Amino acid sequence: MTYCVGIKLNAGLVFLSDSRTNAGLDNISTFRKMIIYERPGDRFMVLLSAGNLSISQSVREILQVEQLKERNEGEAITIWNAKSMFDATRVLGNAVRHVYDRDAESLKNAGVEFNVSLIFGGQIRGEGMRLFHVYSAGNFIEATPETPYFQAGESKYGKPVLDRVITHDTPLDEAAKCALVSMDSTMKSNLSVGPPLDLVVYEANRFETDKVVCIDVSNPYYSMLHNSWGQKLREVFDSLDDPVWDDTQTSIPLKVVGRSKPLKKITRPEERLI
Repeated sequence: MTYCVGIKLNAGLVFLSDSRTNAGLDNISTFRKMIIYERPGDRFMVLLSAGNLSISQSVREILQVEQLKERNEGEAITIWNAKSMFDATRVLGNAVRHVYDRDAESLKNAGVEFNVSLIFGGQIRGEGMRLFHVYSAGNFIEATPETPYFQAGESKYGKPVLDRVITHDTPLDEAAKCALVSMDSTMKSNLSVGPPLDLVVYEANRFETDKVVCIDVSNPYYSMLHNSWGQKLREVFDSLDDPVWDDTQTSIPLKVVGRSKPLKKITRPEERLI
């Protein structure tokens, strides 16, 4: 299992992935889930992958040479000459289908599902930043103002903090912090997600970045964030009033109203099965 998150903001893009891959409790390995495609001044793209490792690695290799040939057009489209992120993502989807056509039947015969989930985003000169989520069939959707981020892999533990914090106006550094908290929450609840973590922060219209970092558990900032987040959550929890059951106390009561009570079944001794 893995966890990846890509965030699209007015100020730029944030990408974060873990690197743990496991095939059982006694077979844990480290594989990078992030790859950067960069041509300074022209284009900057990041690919995050989750799912079957052999499939995602094959897709990544094919993507660099994959060509999308249009009818009645001369030059084939690749990620390096695509005029838009949409076209580059079409090339990625085509690479996924290429691997499916080649390997899906053999995987099925071996009892393995064709499972891959990809987050692909960046910016090509001439258009704004874009972020896509590509599925196992090669189809994809694009991030919108209502949905400014995508997750892949073990997403449920890290989603609540993203939903509460991330908007299009969130500053880049704050979004990077939120992504790391989201990852920390996931690692706390799921041992199949783990360090080192790969983090990329891209500023809009730069077409390159120097904010690329690999983070392990000994990283001072991550250690501070991990310890502080748990402590602050506990402090906020302790500051909330406990529930009360009537109006005699000053706290807001949980009203005891007959119709709102859940069913309570009482088993008489003589009704119990022996």
